[in-house]
Amino acid sequence: MTDDKTPQGNGVGQQNLDGGDGAAAPKKRRRRRPKAHHLKKLRTEKGQSAPALKPGEIKPEKRIEKDWLPSPPFSKRYAAIDLGTNNCRLLVAVPQKEGFRVVDAFSRIVRLGEGVSQTGMLSDAAMERTIEALKICRDKIENRRVTAVRCIATQACRGAGNGEAFLKRIKEETGLDFELITTEQEAALAVRGCMDLTDPRADAALVFDIGGGSTEISWVVKKSGDDITNAVFRLEAWTSIPIGVVTASERFGGAHLTREEYEKIVDTIALEVSRFTGADHLKPLFEEGRGHLLGTSGTVTSLAGVHLGLKKYMRKEVDGIWLASERALSISEKLRSMGFEARQKEPCIGQERADLVVPGCAILEGILKAWPATRIRVADRGLREGILAELIAGDRRRKRRRRSRGKAGRKGSSVQTSKSS
Repeated sequence: MTDDKTPQGNGVGQQNLDGGDGAAAPKKRRRRRPKAHHLKKLRTEKGQSAPALKPGEIKPEKRIEKDWLPSPPFSKRYAAIDLGTNNCRLLVAVPQKEGFRVVDAFSRIVRLGEGVSQTGMLSDAAMERTIEALKICRDKIENRRVTAVRCIATQACRGAGNGEAFLKRIKEETGLDFELITTEQEAALAVRGCMDLTDPRADAALVFDIGGGSTEISWVVKKSGDDITNAVFRLEAWTSIPIGVVTASERFGGAHLTREEYEKIVDTIALEVSRFTGADHLKPLFEEGRGHLLGTSGTVTSLAGVHLGLKKYMRKEVDGIWLASERALSISEKLRSMGFEARQKEPCIGQERADLVVPGCAILEGILKAWPATRIRVADRGLREGILAELIAGDRRRKRRRRSRGKAGRKGSSVQTSKSS
């Protein structure tokens, strides 16, 4: 006699109820999903939560590449698009207990700002390349069922006479609504996106973002905390230099830079940075070794990839590593002197960046000349991560306000009920 729920036939899974020699086959145990309170326990980190932030303070955001705990199908999904002078980048993420988890990404070199420094206008070819890339971004956003998206445009559209008209065209052809942000907003987003890579033992950091059409530099000071989980930073000062890898390449040459032309870029950048005096009071911290550089750009990530000898660029190997300033400068000279054709064969540079990486190296050397530091933290993150952090934080603030209003409403109704009784 068998249980009517057991399949008939070969007897697999049947049980001998007469006490005979037939051994009972082991039942296959079902794998249970972790319950809610277990998930909460797993995702909760030890230690007290960080104090509430005040205006001007920056809380580090964590970018989680992998997390074995799957996101529920109803969870919110956020997307950020950064349309720069050289690149079009997309990031899609879901919120986690701390920070967010990336679920999709896209990046393509479109060179939107190509020729803008000379003509003052976006070219037809550059706009077509960009539209094509943005249609891929739109499809990814739709396929991922994104619930909130923010699209930003930076220096190329800021500096071009037809920049705003192009953003209107993007909306008509792709449905993506772009916001033309200021240099101050750009610097703040870059800082927020990579702030968790600041050395918690340092007292200050200079965060630089070498873009295609401009270079944003920010100085941050640690206000409290001695660990990355509770450190609170204050954005002390920032400046923007209207020179990036594309504009420097067009102005000074990129594919075949002589040492003299390279030095011209270095001196130009050093002079521009030195003219900004709003952070001079922080120089003693860097002179005493209590400050470091934190770079978020294709230039520093390329240098890190060459430094590691990677056969193929791998973000997980590059993001967060430390690079001695002297080592960065020696790699820069190596790349400049090896020539355009040899740079194209470098796995972490390739054909698309072979003419831009050396001008980027010169910009970095100019920053180091104005603000000497012994080490650089490499960040393969920046504006997109900053956008996602702001979107998620904004939703959480609104959720807390709704809860507070709900509690206040229930409390008020209970008071009225007690009075009427």
